[in-house]
Amino acid sequence: MIAVFCVLWSSAFAAAKMALEDCPPLILLTIRFLVAGALMMIIAVFTGGMKRGPRRMGWRDFGCLVVLGLCNNALYLGLSWIGMTTVSSAFTAVLISTNPLLTGLLAGPMLGERLGWRQYAGLCLGLAGVALVLRSRFTGMHEDPHGALLVAGGLLGLVAGTLLYKRLAPRTTIWVTTGVQALAGGTVLLPFALHYESLRHVRLTASLFCNMAYIIVGVSVGGYALWNTILKRQSATSASALHFLMPPLGLFFGWLILREPVSWLDMAGIVPIGLGIWLATRRAA
Repeated sequence: MIAVFCVLWSSAFAAAKMALEDCPPLILLTIRFLVAGALMMIIAVFTGGMKRGPRRMGWRDFGCLVVLGLCNNALYLGLSWIGMTTVSSAFTAVLISTNPLLTGLLAGPMLGERLGWRQYAGLCLGLAGVALVLRSRFTGMHEDPHGALLVAGGLLGLVAGTLLYKRLAPRTTIWVTTGVQALAGGTVLLPFALHYESLRHVRLTASLFCNMAYIIVGVSVGGYALWNTILKRQSATSASALHFLMPPLGLFFGWLILREPVSWLDMAGIVPIGLGIWLATRRAA
């Protein structure tokens, strides 16, 4: 389950980069969230999730899911996809992968999670590996600073969504949880997409439809359902440590699909990242 999630999540950056060539980011995200949300609610109906979901869901759970949809969908992907119009997909994957460090540092005071020396060492090693990759990218002047700031804003939205999910713990099924969040994110982004972007800039190409289908079905439906399942079973720190896998996988998919350059510093950063994941997620004997 974890392996499938990591592949889906990291490959989404390359697919999104290709789709953004034919469609503005906010319009693309709005369509993605509304369609994916509708699909997940249909799945909830056929799997019986509706009987344990909205019919018994009070205003508290509904409000929690709306807030999570704002953080996990509208803020995280809205800002990072706008930023990805001027930075590479690999750089976006690397910057977003610093999520575990911020989550690990805040999980203690917000969630009461205790971190041992293994978790601290793993988080520091993962951050060191990410820093190597970031240094390589900025030294080579491959990335736009303004786009990087937008992606960093999206990162903060993801961290907030991760911590709030553990803190609020909505009592709904996975499909209802993910579907309502997607619909909330699409609803929030819709007025911004209509105001700042135009449908005239959308090019209906085969590439757009293929990438959109993959992002909706594979990532929004499959990836987010897996992520919420992992969050329910693991601590916020251990679950978010999986994002340290995104730099090597993001670099790989960026190179394979988009032919984005990869330097030796990028490759060197993979080593502490891998060791950091092992330490941060390893259970004590």
